[in-house]
Amino acid sequence: MVMSMLAGATLLASALFGTGTSAAEGAEVPVEFGTDWHDPVTAAPPVDRPDTRSCRVTLADVQFRDFTPYRGAYAPPENCGERWSKVVLRLDGKVKGRQYDRLGYLHVGGVEILRTSTPEPSPDGIEWHVEKDVTRYSDTFRHAQDVEMLIGNVVDDTYTGVIDVHVTLTFYAGRPATPAPDRVLTLADSPAGTTLTTPRNSERIVAEVYATGSGGGCEEFWYLTVADPAPYSCKADRGPYREVQISVDGRLAGIAAPFPNVWTGGWSNPFLWYVVPAPRAFDVRPVEYDLTPFAGLLNDGRPHRVEVSVAGVPAGQSGWSAPVNVLVWRDPHRAHVPGALTGDKATDLANSSTFTPGAENRVRTEAGHRLAVSGYLDTSHGRVTTTVTRTLANTSDHRWTDGENTDGLDARWTDDETVRTAGHGPARTTRTHRTYTVNGTVTLGSDNRLRTVLTLGDRAQSVTREGGRRTVWSRLDDTYSGDAAYTADVPRDQRHAVGTSTERYRLLGPDGCYDRSLTTVQGMLTEDRRRC
Repeated sequence: MVMSMLAGATLLASALFGTGTSAAEGAEVPVEFGTDWHDPVTAAPPVDRPDTRSCRVTLADVQFRDFTPYRGAYAPPENCGERWSKVVLRLDGKVKGRQYDRLGYLHVGGVEILRTSTPEPSPDGIEWHVEKDVTRYSDTFRHAQDVEMLIGNVVDDTYTGVIDVHVTLTFYAGRPATPAPDRVLTLADSPAGTTLTTPRNSERIVAEVYATGSGGGCEEFWYLTVADPAPYSCKADRGPYREVQISVDGRLAGIAAPFPNVWTGGWSNPFLWYVVPAPRAFDVRPVEYDLTPFAGLLNDGRPHRVEVSVAGVPAGQSGWSAPVNVLVWRDPHRAHVPGALTGDKATDLANSSTFTPGAENRVRTEAGHRLAVSGYLDTSHGRVTTTVTRTLANTSDHRWTDGENTDGLDARWTDDETVRTAGHGPARTTRTHRTYTVNGTVTLGSDNRLRTVLTLGDRAQSVTREGGRRTVWSRLDDTYSGDAAYTADVPRDQRHAVGTSTERYRLLGPDGCYDRSLTTVQGMLTEDRRRC
């Protein structure tokens, strides 16, 4: 079945398609993967850059061979001012030989500005790059800072790939379209745990958490874990539901659904990801929490205990990383903005996993949670009340046979958030609906051919209304599909691997649309189509 499907995909799409074009032209597609393939590429849009004067600073130029962090120094760009319309991070990487996928981070002044993973290389070598808008960290970039970066790696006689990276920041003159935070803070360690001390005139507070389940163990594939008595290799006390929670002084302040990240060795089949990675694999986006309802409590000038936890992780089990940045916008006309937390109400966390044994074992999971918090601030422009409501839901069907020779998942997560502010001027409401989906099956046949068929979805809709009138809106749909097979437990040159992958990234908003599709066959890019 896989070979007949691939045979029909060997035509190169080199003609015009409506208003879009296919840029993939070249040699005939091979019958199977060779020793080289197209450099990794994603369908996500590049960062828009303003047409203004710019300055560039190098943050790191380093090779990673082990788990020793790179440590350097950052200095603000000279003759480029202290206010920028945009700051763009760019990572250029290259690696060749044999290597696993690796996770990495980049800190400037202790602030995490990038979390990333790496592609797996071809014997002949690959190059890739990552771009990210990091304007929100401008406060950090105005001062000299320490730099720390790590992409943990192992290089030996078997895993020969040395990861070579070059990272820069480019600063563009002008004022940002949306005001950047006045302060960017990190949590401090204390005998009471991690603490946060905010400016006393904080008017808006947003925490961002770069939450990733990783480490090569079962928490990398947390959405596949099962509870007893189900006979499966990855166990968790209550099954696959995970929820990233943040608390302030022991009170639940925010909940969120983690994104089901898939790295480039994921789902037992690196041939899925050699050219097109899963959504967010190279640019791991943080979970965000609007903590403004807690600003009245936090604005007393004292340290407050802030903690992040992941509900559902078995007690004492590692595998999650959750560094925190806190973004603060201040009231420029008051030294102290008083206020109070007026309400925080959470439902009980619902989490039900039902195991049904059979020739095909099945675990059905239904879970969810809801939290509403409200508070006010007496700002220089009057009393402002902020209410944040977040509702999470997860359903999944996990199916597998004895021996796990067939292992499949159909899962869906929704994360609905409403932020409403009322006070001076018309009320403002922003509603965001996020949906993540995973639908895939891994099969190991009697001929030792391992086949993975997988579709991933990353979707979001957001609408902002002021006084009932829509002012801002956006709609995102990033969908990946792949089908790859190879002979397991044999040397690389005997795997006879084949595979196709596609990604379509669509983003709509009041300023227009972006729509790009990529298709690969046996590691060759056969279509690069743009429709907007």
